[in-house]
Amino acid sequence: MPEVSSLTGRLLVATPALSDPNFDRAVVLLLDHDEEGSLGVVLNRPTPVGVADILASWAFLAGEPGVVFQGGPVSLDSALGVAVVPGERQAKDVPTVDGPIGWRRVHGAIGLVDLEAPPELLGPAVGSLRIFAGYSGWGPGQLEEELVDGAWYVVESEPGDVSSPDPSRLWRSVLRRQRNELAMVATYPDDPSLN
Repeated sequence: MPEVSSLTGRLLVATPALSDPNFDRAVVLLLDHDEEGSLGVVLNRPTPVGVADILASWAFLAGEPGVVFQGGPVSLDSALGVAVVPGERQAKDVPTVDGPIGWRRVHGAIGLVDLEAPPELLGPAVGSLRIFAGYSGWGPGQLEEELVDGAWYVVESEPGDVSSPDPSRLWRSVLRRQRNELAMVATYPDDPSLN
């Protein structure tokens, strides 16, 4: 198998052609991507469940809307925390152990939160936190096949994507900010048959 160039920290934006209902107009932040597979969370699938209902001690750090997001179809009974730590900027491929206790950098200012750690340790450092039920996962080579098939656009992430206060508009806004033909895809109708 050819060497995999890591897409960790980038966004997968579902193309209009992607027919899997789990990923219709999804924006996925890749938390890990290597030759062993890929793992990410869907940033624009809020649930009606409040963070306070399942992880009360973390609710004070959760951004608006203060609900749990469905990170994907895998392991819906598990929780992942993703937080932005302002000022934690770094070169793309340089490993580091910097950052607050209980937070592990994924890319730039974005990192994973150890939900077993006391939230008070992270409180002063965290700019925004999202809690995800489940995740999106791909086996070795699976994501690469989907990219070849045209299922996803790959674009750079921004720290604000993790905490978008209006997740229903994230798909369009991520596409709209692209400086190429992808910006036009943002105008793609929800139901093309109505055109």
